[in-house]
Amino acid sequence: MRFLILLLVILSQVPVFAQKIRIQGIAPTYTGKTLEILRIDDYLSDKHSVITSSTVQEDSTFAVTFYSEDIEKVIITSENNWGFLYIQPGGNYEITFPDRNPYDPVTPSGNQVELLFLNLDSTDINYKILSYQRWLDYFIGSTYHLRNDKTAASFTAQLDTFKMNVQAYYDQDSSENSYFLKTYIRYSIAGLDNINTIAERNRFEKYDFYLSKYPVSYQNDLYMDYFTSFYEKTIPRLSNEVNEKFYNGVLRSSPSVIFNELGAEYTLKNPRIRELAMIQALSEAYYSKEYPKTNIETILDSLSKNSLFQEHEKIARNILARITDLVPGSKAPSFVVSSELDQTKTLMDFQGKHLYLHFLDPNSKENIKELEIISDLNKAYGEYVQIVTIYKDQGKYSKATQKILDEIEWTSFSLEPDHSIFKNYQVAKFSHYVLIDAAGYIVSSPAPSPTPDGEYDTIDRTFYYLKQAVDQQKNSGNQGLYDRNH
Repeated sequence: MRFLILLLVILSQVPVFAQKIRIQGIAPTYTGKTLEILRIDDYLSDKHSVITSSTVQEDSTFAVTFYSEDIEKVIITSENNWGFLYIQPGGNYEITFPDRNPYDPVTPSGNQVELLFLNLDSTDINYKILSYQRWLDYFIGSTYHLRNDKTAASFTAQLDTFKMNVQAYYDQDSSENSYFLKTYIRYSIAGLDNINTIAERNRFEKYDFYLSKYPVSYQNDLYMDYFTSFYEKTIPRLSNEVNEKFYNGVLRSSPSVIFNELGAEYTLKNPRIRELAMIQALSEAYYSKEYPKTNIETILDSLSKNSLFQEHEKIARNILARITDLVPGSKAPSFVVSSELDQTKTLMDFQGKHLYLHFLDPNSKENIKELEIISDLNKAYGEYVQIVTIYKDQGKYSKATQKILDEIEWTSFSLEPDHSIFKNYQVAKFSHYVLIDAAGYIVSSPAPSPTPDGEYDTIDRTFYYLKQAVDQQKNSGNQGLYDRNH
């Protein structure tokens, strides 16, 4: 009997073993480019980390393998374009990774592309989600126009029928990925319940129906989308009494005081939900002038080490990093860079003028084209702004590309691919820009690029006003511009 008990204890402590995932396919417009697979560390901070990477071969093919214990959504990215897919342990995926739509404007955060699956197994989570999405899209397309006042009753009736049909169909699924799938569908349906109709549930009913009785699904994107939307701007919804106690808890830098006081709110009765919603509320309060930022940083730091629920420690840590790293007014991360032509340089060596860090991918034609514009910017504003171009030393480049790199007229550095500057400055996509003021503090990250973004903004405007301000200060004999408080 003792042996049996011991065996059960040992088995209960055996970890779930990760299984191999393989993603292969073609990327016709990315030959020679680096393709990366990113994991979403958590959905509150939206922090991503690189799982693996590969170079697209001359015949446009690529292949990556990695391991995963659970079903999760991953991002595939190259050349500032990205798409996503769901992976399940043991999955083998064959895809086509297309170029962006040429009619879409290039956005600094990257352009989403739609992956094309080949030979996708009908039991795979992607197949099931895509099948459900087609059903959902058809329903929305044929009924959404009925949600107005005159036909709202008809819309509500058809919505109820759709819900019952979906539930009846997917209740039959008992496969290994059914829990993730049913959670995904449940919170897709929950999103439909947010459509304003005569039968719309109130906030307390939504909490009871969708949140209070279900476990928190940290890796399910639709659950987390619903959660973050539901608890967005929680603090303004609190009663005056609880709101004041939340404020006092922040002043005392006490996560336990805040946690206990939030328990008075009906939709925060569940302790796990309450702590997660508290982290989200603190991240929102950080950007409000009403709350001291250092206190919130102290609270999140405490939660990153001693949360009631272990999953929340990583989330608090990621949130803290997100709100404090590279925010305007924060100290720019120090760095040490060197090249064959230049002596070793640090951030301190560039102080005295604004610094425009430019992270370049020499294999990108679009990145290379930007060098011509940067050259013009350097000629126009070099007296006022230091431009520094940084790129990864990835071996030999083509003769044409190497000639362009060698002819860069301003300071540039070729660094090893794992140099800390790429991580410290959160360079996830190329090209990437960071503007630092003369005292070494972040002005903007990412900063506007030399080419127009989705809002037709460029760095030229920033440099123009900076030049005017510097000239005005020089004419008045006051060098106060380089004080970070100006």
